[in-house]
Amino acid sequence: MNAPVTRRNAVLGIAVAATSLAAPSILRAQSAGRVVVVGGGFGGAACARALKRADAKLQVTLIEPNKTYISCPFSNEVIAGLREIEAQQFAYDKLAAGGISIVTQAATNIDTQTRRVTTGDGTTFGYDRLVLSPGIDFHFEALPGYDDAASETMPHGWKAGAQTLLLRRQLEAMADGGTIAIAIPANPSRCPPAPYERASLIAHYLRSSKPRSKVLVLDAKDNFSQQRLFEKAWKELYGDMIERVALSQGGRVTSVDPTMRTIVTEFGNYTPDVANVIPPQRAGRIAAIAGAADATGWCPIDPVTFESKLVPNVHVVGDACLGGGIPKSASAASAQGRACAGAIVNLFAGRAPETPRLTGVCYNVVAPGYGFSLAGNYEPRGDIFAEVEGGATSPVDAPRELRAREADEAERWFETITADTFG
Repeated sequence: MNAPVTRRNAVLGIAVAATSLAAPSILRAQSAGRVVVVGGGFGGAACARALKRADAKLQVTLIEPNKTYISCPFSNEVIAGLREIEAQQFAYDKLAAGGISIVTQAATNIDTQTRRVTTGDGTTFGYDRLVLSPGIDFHFEALPGYDDAASETMPHGWKAGAQTLLLRRQLEAMADGGTIAIAIPANPSRCPPAPYERASLIAHYLRSSKPRSKVLVLDAKDNFSQQRLFEKAWKELYGDMIERVALSQGGRVTSVDPTMRTIVTEFGNYTPDVANVIPPQRAGRIAAIAGAADATGWCPIDPVTFESKLVPNVHVVGDACLGGGIPKSASAASAQGRACAGAIVNLFAGRAPETPRLTGVCYNVVAPGYGFSLAGNYEPRGDIFAEVEGGATSPVDAPRELRAREADEAERWFETITADTFG
């Protein structure tokens, strides 16, 4: 029987998973290979770092248009005024110091026949193996009225940075007694519990600064991850400040009108003072350019090697891939990046890749000193990852002491995963 995921090893889950995947089986490749990694988030940066640590002779190039990565985990605290954006920013200096070539450009084209990546300045990079970790893009066609321009009026805040700060400013400018509506899409989407954490932390801000205000959650789902924990916290902390309209109650958003700041659902229209619209999502655009995304908009992979099922010598990790039971989260992306690195090193050496076992943990902080978590173990089952025994979730009826301890653990988890990924 597998050992359960305890609170302590959940905090260190990614580091434990990375060690178990990388240490005994990844031997030095017999000859140097060229690996290009596109995307410098938790999946791509973790993969690049693991590749170079496993074999210093590998030529590893990380292509990422931003000089600084801005983390989505904990960005909800920035929106609620509990954290500054600078605490979310991570540079690539330590990856470069470790021998990884950092290219600060956007990848604009991938020729999988000649195995070359072209960047925005026209430079091309050859590869033997390509790793795509492009995260998500928005499926604007699935939400009429919403696009990049609309996001300047109705921010999504689902890519951390300018949108995070825009939503924060709108909340600060809202009069007491106002309403913020959060439109939540159906799955699959990045970090499924995060919109409900956002609703919680916004309610915390409103309770202290604008106590007559409301949070309206318009949801394209009837049920969501850790629902009982969230609803118990809402009742305990915020009373009736948060109202959720589920799918079966007409909560699915069908279109928006940014000029009027109107959100249209199947059963009615809403014109809140602040509209936080999280649109439907798909894999980052470069995945489709490479031919790695299918009709779903996501990337099917071999879960043992993370190699694309559509194009050879291309691997996909993180939010962009069709992972089955494993969530689209920072912890999952980091674990996938390290496992993918192990598979690539073994493939270069002519060895069969080992079957990965990934450990992921998701923390939600719904108020300062009040957190809970969900941890899981995942293994390949057929063409996808499936959750296997040994996971753990916070008890619904836990004392506040445990909630406070898990809030502290969330902070330590963030420190651990960012240090392990970015140095």
